[in-house]
Amino acid sequence: MVERNIDDWIDRYLSVSFLVMKRGAALVKVGLDEEMTHDQYYLLRYIRRRGACTSTELAAMFGVNKSAVTAMTNRLVDKGWLRRDRDESDRRVVALSLTPQGEEWVAEMDRSVYRLVEDVIARFPEKEIETFIRTYEKLARVLQEVEEAR
Repeated sequence: MVERNIDDWIDRYLSVSFLVMKRGAALVKVGLDEEMTHDQYYLLRYIRRRGACTSTELAAMFGVNKSAVTAMTNRLVDKGWLRRDRDESDRRVVALSLTPQGEEWVAEMDRSVYRLVEDVIARFPEKEIETFIRTYEKLARVLQEVEEAR
């Protein structure tokens, strides 16, 4: 009986995870301007919250290799939203940070995305929202632990 429950839970998780990710991504994409990808938005958003960081940190955070981060940051530097600054004490270290234009753009995109997501979240009672977010944060921690254990 327990094994049957696990199979059902896994099936339900995979089904709902796929739908939420696809529809959630589509919802966020509606809030972004046409020249921005999801990955670029989340990367800029992370840098905005974190402050200056390195490509190595971004690669670890987003679970990609450094060359993928370099390709993405090159495009963002070209757009004028991101800048690279060499560390004076160690010239090999390059800090990535938002330009004023990048700050403004991320703030504008956040406002747009927040309005769309708020419309969805507002359909739930506050207690359910808090429980869901706490559980989702726990899922993120568990997934990170599993990944680190590999």
